[in-house]
Amino acid sequence: GSEQEKKPAATVEVEGIPFPREIAGAKTLSLVGHGVTDIEIHFLQIKFNAVGVYLDVDGAMEHLQGWKGKSQLMEDEAFFDALVSAPVEKVLRVVVIKEIKGSQYGVQLESSVRDRLVAADKYDDDEEEALEKVSDFFQSKYFRPGSIVTFHFPATAAAAPEISFVTEGKEEAKVAVENAAVAEMIQRWYLGGEAAVSQTTVRSIADGFAAMLSSA
Repeated sequence: GSEQEKKPAATVEVEGIPFPREIAGAKTLSLVGHGVTDIEIHFLQIKFNAVGVYLDVDGAMEHLQGWKGKSQLMEDEAFFDALVSAPVEKVLRVVVIKEIKGSQYGVQLESSVRDRLVAADKYDDDEEEALEKVSDFFQSKYFRPGSIVTFHFPATAAAAPEISFVTEGKEEAKVAVENAAVAEMIQRWYLGGEAAVSQTTVRSIADGFAAMLSSA
């Protein structure tokens, strides 16, 4: 009947890759932003990955009440800081568009996270070791199109964040991120406002939360 037609589709397409609007975590996590990571080479746009950001919206909204009614969140660094530090469950789902070696992705992640740690004066032996473990995890992987990297950040520090990798024909592989500062900077790599790796994703998050915060 007509009720059925009004429901939004259960998935959102990003470059032809379907992202479910909701996934199951400890609570139901909603897709709050999506986009791509890409670079321009000689005026050609090369897209590497599609990105979907999921989180516990109710929990996040409680934490973001200070931004009620503000419409310009994209340039608001404090908003993204609050989003990263919000004690709610978050999942980053990264789906491969362009085939690359996992080691290339690992090196990118490692250098971006290391730069952020150094800038925040948080890069010590513990961080170096935890980051190396994450980078090593990607060394042996091969990013075929459609492979999925999932970053899972639990709501509390009681459980370690986890990264998983799934590709066709192989068992799911996982690694824990056993350092809070490293986990925070991985979040910032994807959720860090204007310094984030995917500008389309953070803009989508900013627009989505501006709409939710204006109607809340």
